[in-house]
Amino acid sequence: MDLASQGEIISKIYIVRGEKVMIDSDLAGLYDVETRYLKRQVRRNIGRFPEDFMFEITKEEYADLRSQIGTLKQGQHSKYPPMVFTEQGVAQLSGVINSDRAIKVNIQIIRLFTKMRSLLMTHKDLILKVEKMEQELKGQGKEIRVLFEYIKKLIQAKDQQEDQASRKRIGYKKDDN
Repeated sequence: MDLASQGEIISKIYIVRGEKVMIDSDLAGLYDVETRYLKRQVRRNIGRFPEDFMFEITKEEYADLRSQIGTLKQGQHSKYPPMVFTEQGVAQLSGVINSDRAIKVNIQIIRLFTKMRSLLMTHKDLILKVEKMEQELKGQGKEIRVLFEYIKKLIQAKDQQEDQASRKRIGYKKDDN
């Protein structure tokens, strides 16, 4: 029983309404259960899933998500908009999907969300420190301002590289042989 890789899990995290979420069908695939089973268990235990843990996306959000993902083709998936789960909602799923695999995958997902939050906070702290230093050195000369702009660009470039590195590459892959 192979569990999901970090890259596989990251590729299934989307931003909807400003929240990092996972789609019901993706979670069902990771847990190795049918999507309708997952939805049925959630509906039976709906009290465990307040709006900030799980919500159904609107038709407009679904269309936007489908255009972002590219793999959600019309007619191949549920005719109803999917449920999406925040980090807390994913944690709650372990209580309603009773399988060893679901519990182990949930642990992986929660660890990944925690790691992502930690990385984000590290970068935010660094940016805040750079901005504070920039304010303290204001009027010290154009060279220092240029240096701080360059540092900010490096931080942003690093964030973009990490973002791209976490995404799965598609398309033709050149053979180095």
